[in-house]
Parts: sequence; C-alpha cells; structure tokens
Amino acid sequence: MNRSYETEIMDDFSILDERIDAALKELKVINKYLGGISTTKTALKYFIGTENHGLNILDIGSGSSDNLIAAKRKFGNLKILSIDKNFRALKSTKNSLSKINSDAFYLPFKNESCDIIHAALFLHHFTEEQIQILLKEFLRICKKGIIINDLQRSFLALWGIKTLTFLFSKSEMVKNDAPLSVKRGFTKTELIKLLSTESFSNIVIKKKWAFRWMIVIKK
Repeated sequence: MNRSYETEIMDDFSILDERIDAALKELKVINKYLGGISTTKTALKYFIGTENHGLNILDIGSGSSDNLIAAKRKFGNLKILSIDKNFRALKSTKNSLSKINSDAFYLPFKNESCDIIHAALFLHHFTEEQIQILLKEFLRICKKGIIINDLQRSFLALWGIKTLTFLFSKSEMVKNDAPLSVKRGFTKTELIKLLSTESFSNIVIKKKWAFRWMIVIKK
C-alpha cells in the first residue's frame, strides 16, 4: 500500500467547534488502549535514568497531551508545554499544562531551549520534505533528543481501525481521519530513509502495540 497524501479533516484549522472536542475525546481512548501512552512511556525511559531530575518537554501537535499527562503520573518531574496550531484543541483540554498556540514550522524557541521534543500522531500529517524540515527544527530546539510516536502503515492496521471506528466511534472526524492516518503512516524502510542524515546518528526504531512506531533520536 503506497503512502497516502490525502488531507485529513483535522488538518483544516478553520474547524474550531465541538467536532474537535469529540475527536480528542475519542483519541484519548485510542491512545489508552492502542499503544499511544505505552509507546511514549517506553520512549521516555531512554532519557530518564535511575534518578529523575525532571525533563522539559515540548509536545508538538499536542492535542490534549494525554500521552504525556499519563506518563507524568509515572515520571512525576516532567515539565510539559503543549503546542498546537488548532486553538480549539488547546482550549478544549482541561488540564494544568502550559500551552502555546503555534505553527510547528515557526516555533518561537531559541536553540536548545528544551530537553525533549515529543511528537505523537503528528508527523504522518506531512510530506517527506516537510518532515525533514520539522525534524531539523526539532533538533535545533532540543538538548537531549526527539521522541516520535506514530503509525505503521499496513493493510491489517487499516482493516483493524476501520472495524473499530465503525463499531465504536461517534465522531465523523475520527471515522474519516483514523483510517486515513494509517494510510499516511510509515514503513520501517521509509523511516530509515527519512532519518538517514548526518544529523541523526543515534536512532532507535521499534515496533509497538498496536501498529505503532517508537522512534527515539538522541543528540
């Protein structure tokens, strides 16, 4: 299955109504039961030693930042800044995190101004050329590295998410976007090609439940 470049409904940033709220609510369930939270927790272990002195994390394309909020219950000293281009996504999320409404391509941060960049279910929204630009920007901003939590593209994953959303989803956005997200996901070969630059020399790529990629880039 070739990678799709069809635009998802969620990529329309003029949508600022309850459709965003409903989609984020269902995405929390998807992250909880289909590996989003566990993948982020595992990736964080690459940066957190036996002593947790706290990490400053920028959550790019954060939505509700539910992966990192769940991880914070285990790694209590995490300092999380949620960043999303959709103002409704930030506004509809009731938590105590600091939030910035910003485009990921124009992040208002100095060099090495955070420890880790976290991007969950985010990079599949972009073309390969755009991803290269984003990764270079992420590398500029972070001190320790980048965590990518994204989707594996396969027919089995597509069949699974179509079945689950047909049976359980009440959000038209999720019903449309979840299968399309899988089509926009990545194979391992594609990830290796994306990351095979001199800037990214210390990389871990692992398959995780369910049809997830965990990518850790350490500086």
